[in-house]
Amino acid sequence: MSKILNYIRPGVVFGSDVQKIFSIAKKQSFAIPAINCIGTDSINAVLETAKTVNSPVIIQFSYSGSQFIVGEGLKEDSSEEEKNNAAVIGAIAGAKYVHFISKHYGIPVILHTDHCAKNLLPWIDKLLDFGKNFFIKNKKPLFSSHMIDLSAETLEENIQISQRYLEKMSKIGMTLEVELGLTGGEEDGINNSNLNKKFFYSNPKDIYYAYKKLQLIDNKFTIAAAFGNVHGVYSPGNVKLMPNILKEAQRYVKEKNRSLNNKIVSFVFHGGSGSSLEDIRKAIKYGVIKMNVDTDIQWATWQGVSHFYKKNKEYLHQQIGSSHDKNQPNKKYYDPRKWLRSAQISIINRLKQTFSDLNCIDRL
Repeated sequence: MSKILNYIRPGVVFGSDVQKIFSIAKKQSFAIPAINCIGTDSINAVLETAKTVNSPVIIQFSYSGSQFIVGEGLKEDSSEEEKNNAAVIGAIAGAKYVHFISKHYGIPVILHTDHCAKNLLPWIDKLLDFGKNFFIKNKKPLFSSHMIDLSAETLEENIQISQRYLEKMSKIGMTLEVELGLTGGEEDGINNSNLNKKFFYSNPKDIYYAYKKLQLIDNKFTIAAAFGNVHGVYSPGNVKLMPNILKEAQRYVKEKNRSLNNKIVSFVFHGGSGSSLEDIRKAIKYGVIKMNVDTDIQWATWQGVSHFYKKNKEYLHQQIGSSHDKNQPNKKYYDPRKWLRSAQISIINRLKQTFSDLNCIDRL
C-alpha cells in the first residue's frame, strides 16, 4: 500500500503533490477531513490530531473565519473595503502560521480557502496577488487551493469565471475547487435554507460540462457536487443525501472521456457534519476525496469549554476561595490555557472519529 510520505514532504503541500494525495485517496478509498479554523487554537488542535492519527489533513479558512483570525477590532464599524482587507490580512496571517508550524508536526497539510461567492471574489483576487509574489520569492504558493463558489450563478457563468481563476492559479501551482448545485443551510452569510430542494442535487451532465471545460485549462481542480448536502446538523430525516448521484456522474464522465478510470472526478463532500457513516463511506466509494467538517467541530469546541466549567465551576466564580479553602487563589482554573486546552482536547477527540469515518487513519 502506497504511503503518502514516500512521495511528499511534511508541511504545506502544493502543485502536483496535491493531486498525488487525491489520487492515492481514490485508489485506497479514503477521504481527507477539511476543518474550518479560526485561530491558532483550532489550527493546533487539527495538526495535533493529524499527527496522532498519522494522516494528512486539510486546514481551511472561510471569509469570516479569516476576519476573526486577524481580530474583530479590524472590521468593527469598518467599511466593506476595510472588512475585505481584514479577511485578506487574516487569511495571509493564518496561512503563514500554518506554513511555519505544520512541517514541525511532520504531516502534509493542504491549505485551502472555503466558500467564496461572486460578491467576495475581490478577497480571492487580493490573496492571489499576494500569493503570486509569495510564489516568486518562495517557489511555492501561499495556499494549496482556493474555492470559488459560483453555484448561485448559471452553470455557464460559473464555469467561465472558474476557468479564468484556474488559469491564474495553475501558474503558481494551485488547485481550484468549484461548486455545482447548491448546499443547503447557511454558511458565511449565504442562506440557502428556503430554496427548492431540487437545486441540492447536481445533474451528471452539468458535472461533465464542468469537468470538460476545466480540464482544458488544467487538471488541478476538484468539484463539490451537490447530492443533498446541507451545512450544519439537523434532526434525522431532514436531510436526504443521495451519494448515487456521484456514482452516476463518474460513470457518465468516464464514458464521455472514453476512460477506464472509475473515479475520474475528484469530488468534495460539503456539509459533512452530522452525516451517517453509511453515506460517508458511499460518497468515498464514488470518488469523494475531501469532506468539510465545521459544525461538529464548533460543537466539540463548546463541549470542551462547557465540560471544564461544570467540572470546576466552584473555582470559576471568583479569583480567590472555594469550599475547600477560602484563601486559595483560583488562577490555575481560570487561566485561559486550561479551558482552551479542554476545548482542544474535545476537538481532537471529535476529529479522531472523523478521520476514522473517512477511513483516513495511518495514511502516512
